Order: sequence, then structure tokens, then C-alpha cells
Amino acid sequence: MADPIPMYAPKKRPPREEVPAGECLCSYCPAKCCRYFALPIDEPETWEEWDFVRWYLLHERATIFVEDDSWYLLVHTVCKHLGEDNLCGIYETRPQICRDYTTGNCEYEDSWVYDYYWETDEQVEEYAEAVLGPRPGHTFRSPKPV
Repeated sequence: MADPIPMYAPKKRPPREEVPAGECLCSYCPAKCCRYFALPIDEPETWEEWDFVRWYLLHERATIFVEDDSWYLLVHTVCKHLGEDNLCGIYETRPQICRDYTTGNCEYEDSWVYDYYWETDEQVEEYAEAVLGPRPGHTFRSPKPV
């Protein structure tokens, strides 16, 4: 199993609206936005497509979530340029995706909830069976006791 992702303990985190004027919200945040990336994926519709989702989750630090009817592969990994102070080490030359991301709608408050969230291939298999019915020729469930 992979080592846990280390987290820097920033200053005490005030509510967003209480961050002093002129200070950066990032100075109070554990840099969650720099500790993962999420890639859109197609919603699986067949057993073959669900097997790809299961395969993703057989890899450490990978999860799947659905938000607003969009599906994502989320990989929990730290940006190699995240400094010990939780600030970007290449801020002036950071990629455009980082430049486009603002604190206006970031995860600072920890208040988001996904529509669906899977961490294990067993969860995905069970959900797929509920959606598609048993796989032809076998089932994920144990046989009914006699």
C-alpha cells in the first residue's frame, strides 16, 4: 500500500469571509487542489466498460466520482512543485490549468459532496451489478445458502 500523502499544517483556517483583506486564501489551506487531479471519463454502460472502471481502482490512490452527471477518475497524488508551505514552487511559470483555477470556487471549506464515490473495485462491481444485472454466466454475490 502507498504511503499516506503528507500534509502541511497551515495557519488556523478562518472562514473564507474572515480571511484578512489582501491575504491569500491559499496561505490558510492544506492545498487540496494540488494533492490530486481528476480526469473526465465516459459513464460506463456495459460490463466491459465497468471492468475498465474496476481496473482504475485496482491502482493505489485512484477513486471514481460522479458530480453533476459527469464522471471522473480521481488520482490522489501531490504536485511535485507543491512547497512545504503549501504554496506553488513554480507559481510564475505554472501550467495554464493552474492559472485558470481560482479560489472563488475552490475546496477551502470542505463542504462538497459527490453524487457517487467509489474507492474499491468491489464497490464498483456491486454497483454495476445493481445497474446492469448479474454478469452473464456468474454473479459477484455468494451462492444462497442451502
